[in-house]
Amino acid sequence: MTTQLLDRHGTRVRPMQRLVGDLTLSRMRVHEFCGPARRLLAVLLMAAGQGPVVWIHPGWRPERLYPDGMRDFAEPGRLILVRARRPEDLLWSMEEALRSGAAPLVVAELPEPPPLTPVRRLHLAAEAGAETAAALGAEPPLGVILTPETGGAAGIETRWHCRPWPEGRWRLDRLRARMEPPAGWILRRSRSGVEIEGRHTAQ
Repeated sequence: MTTQLLDRHGTRVRPMQRLVGDLTLSRMRVHEFCGPARRLLAVLLMAAGQGPVVWIHPGWRPERLYPDGMRDFAEPGRLILVRARRPEDLLWSMEEALRSGAAPLVVAELPEPPPLTPVRRLHLAAEAGAETAAALGAEPPLGVILTPETGGAAGIETRWHCRPWPEGRWRLDRLRARMEPPAGWILRRSRSGVEIEGRHTAQ
C-alpha cells in the first residue's frame, strides 16, 4: 500500500507506527529507547510492523543480538544484521539505511547518546527515505537508537525507558515527547505477545 505523505489539503502528514497497545511513534523520525530492556522494546516495535528490519550493532563489543531469542515476539528472519567496525560507522550506517528507504525500521545500538547534529542528520535521512519508500509503495522509514541507562540524545523525537518489573512484567516510561507529557505503563506477556496492563504514575 502506498503511504500518503500529503493530506487532501496538500499538508504534509507523518504516518504513525504502533509500538504497543495504543502507543504510537511517528515515522520519518528517529526515536530513542533506553534502559535495561531497550532491546526488548525495539523487538516489540519490530513485531508491530512489517517488512525487513536493519539492526546495526557495535562489532567490537562481545554482546550480540540472538535472533532465536526473539522468536516469541517477532520473526527473526526479517532481520538484516549490520556489524559496524568503528564507532563512527554506527551513525553513518543508520543514516544511509534510513535514506535508502529500503527498510521500514532501522535500529542502531549506540554506546552513548549522540549530540544534536548527528540526530538532525538522521531525521533528514528518514524524511528523504520516505520519498523513496512512497515511490515503491512501502512504509516510510522509522529510526530507533538504543542507548544505555536513561539515554539523553539531543533533538530526538521521543525517548522511552524500559526495564524489568516484578512478576515477569516490564515498566515502560515515556521520558520525552514533543507533543505528549511524560507517562508510565506496565507491560505484561499475553497470548498474542506483550500488552499494556495499566498505567504507572509512581516515579
